[in-house]
Order: sequence, then structure tokens, then C-alpha cells
Amino acid sequence: MSAQPPAAERRRHTDVVPAISVITPTFNEAENIPELVRSIHASLNGIPHEIIVSDDDSPDETWKVAETLAESDESLRVIRRFHDPGLSSAVLDGMATARSDVLAVIDADLQHDPAILPDMYSRIASGELDVVVGSRSTAGGGYGDWSWHRRFVSWVATLIARLLLRVPVSDPMSGYFAVSRAAYEKTAPDINPKGFKILLEFVGRNRNLRIGEIGYEFSNRLHGETKLNRSVIRSYLLGVAELRVGRQVNPAFLLYVLVGIAGLLVNSAVFTLLEALNFPEVNTGLNKAIDPISGSFLVSVQVSILVLFILNNEFTFWEHRYRGFALAPAFGVYWVMSLIGTGIHVAVFTSLQNIGFLLNVLGEGPSRVAQNLIGATIALVVNWYLNTTYLWRRRQV
Repeated sequence: MSAQPPAAERRRHTDVVPAISVITPTFNEAENIPELVRSIHASLNGIPHEIIVSDDDSPDETWKVAETLAESDESLRVIRRFHDPGLSSAVLDGMATARSDVLAVIDADLQHDPAILPDMYSRIASGELDVVVGSRSTAGGGYGDWSWHRRFVSWVATLIARLLLRVPVSDPMSGYFAVSRAAYEKTAPDINPKGFKILLEFVGRNRNLRIGEIGYEFSNRLHGETKLNRSVIRSYLLGVAELRVGRQVNPAFLLYVLVGIAGLLVNSAVFTLLEALNFPEVNTGLNKAIDPISGSFLVSVQVSILVLFILNNEFTFWEHRYRGFALAPAFGVYWVMSLIGTGIHVAVFTSLQNIGFLLNVLGEGPSRVAQNLIGATIALVVNWYLNTTYLWRRRQV
């Protein structure tokens, strides 16, 4: 395990074996930890329990605040993690050190209501269920004072999970859930520790789990900053893609393909608009040098290259994106690589036409479509290799 327990974790704890272990993954939650610990203790009063803070070496020293609390609280354990940062890996590290047969996960931002923990525990301890989800979408649940933007993002993410993964829960985006030790031990070896929504990993990889939901009212964050950003959305989509197609296909490549499709749509839209506006007939030196179709084509290609660079930089390769003054030279490199891909596309298409590939089988029209598709596919793979090898991977190094 990548985590290294501090002194508070290494010292001897009470001999009472907890009935439930509550794991909270943290990053910059120093102001929230004292209230979270207090509210969990109050909710589970009378049920032997332990609280495990699994912290990603927070700059605000969340781990230190938790360690201080642990000096006078034998039920509190702290893991300060130095490697493999991320919510899922933090949860898995916490579960790996847990001592009970019921493992609960709760966010440290005080937005999850600990009051439903006893019900979550009892439904698993009784053997009724393998997983209990704290849900905002079922009876008794609610999203609180969420903005329309967050509600829309959550709705789209939930729709994606339910359509693509067929998960049997109303709130698959929930980060609040409990799982039995047996279910954890059976599912954990297959879980991707890089994912963001750890619940999806459990219910998406093990279809035999008995799953139930308990409603709760989502609260507003009082301290700290929300972790919801484009990186989280990207990680979620990558996780869904991997759960759907497996690890044999690089999920990042799927995002690259989706961005490429968006680029094709932009290209077609710009080309159609310029044709409708008779753009090439504008009396400029450039337009005198090229025919009307070439004028619309060249401009639409340049616009789509710009859009593709922005989307790939801000979405596909988020962790290694270029910022500020580094954007201009990075775009220059991307532009050259895109022209290389375009040249390969044209060369493959022309070569297949010259040799009459599939002409006798499909006929002239369909064969040209197939030849163009083959050229586009080869160009896509070549551009992926160039971009990940010489542009964004160099940024990573």
C-alpha cells in the first residue's frame, strides 16, 4: 500500500473490534474534520465504530488536524498518503486497513448526512444487502440548494451511467455508501484505483451485488472549496468508458476520438456556412489564388484544428495541459502535426483510389467513402501517436 500511517495510526488501539468502519478520503478539509468526527460519533453512538481519515498529504495539513484529534480518540485512525493521489485510491487504502465487516465511505465536506449511517449499517450487518447507497434521488432524499448548473451536470452524469452501465441505483454519482467486507474483498481486485466515483467501480464491476438506497438531504459546503471541476468530469467519463469497454481500450483514446468527432462536426458546419455565404468569392488576394471549394475547405480545416487543440488541451489531456504563454508554441506544434495527419489522410485516400481498392466490390461511390474512412482512421492513429509522444507526453515528462 502506498500510504504510510503516522504515529497516531501505529499506536495500539482499543481491543474492541468495531462493527463499522467509516472511511473519509480527504484533501484540504482541515476545517471540516473536527465537526465530521463529532457528527459521526454522535450518529453511531452505541455502535462500536472506527473512523479512518485517508488524506492525500493535504497542503492545509488536514492529516495533522486529524492526528491531533486521534491523540485523545482511540477510534480515530489517520493515513497520510504520499503516492497515487486520488479519491478512489484513498478510499481503497482506507478499506484495506479497516477492521470491521461493514465499510462505509463518507465525504469530509459535511455535505453527507451521518444520521443515516446506523440504517446503512443495519441493512448490511443483517445480511439483507451487500451495498447501501446514500441517495439524493430516492424517497427522503434531496439535492438541497444546488444551482441549475450542478443539477444539470449531475443529471447528465447519472443518465450516462444508467444508460451505458445499467446500474440499478437512482443516484450512481453518490460518494456516500456502505459495503460489506465480503463484497469489498470480492470486488476490490478489479477496481481501477484511478477512478473518481468509487461507487460506480463497485456496482459496475460486480453485477451480483444486492444493492439498496437510503435517502438523505444533501447539505451545502461550509468550509473549503468544491472538488467538482473539468478534471473530475473528465475522470468520470474515463471511468465510465473503461467500465463499458474494458481496459483493453485506452479510455483516453476514446476521449480523443470523441473530440475528433466534434472536430469533424465543426469542420462540416464551418464549411457549409462559408459555402452558403460564398466566402471564396470575396475579392482578396488569397481567394484569387484558390478555387471556391478550396477556400471553404482550407478555412474550415484551420478552424477545426484550433477547436481540436482547445478541446484536447482542456479535456483529453487535462493533467498535462498547456497554460499561458506556453499555449502559442504548443498550438504551433499541434498545427504542424495536424497537417501531417491531413497529408497522410490525403495520401492514403489517393493511393487507394489509384489502385481501385474495393471498387469492384462496392462500386464507385461507396468505395470512395470506404477509402476516405480508411485514410481518416490511419490519420487519427498517427495524430494520436504524435500528440501523445511529442506534445502532451513531453509536457508530462
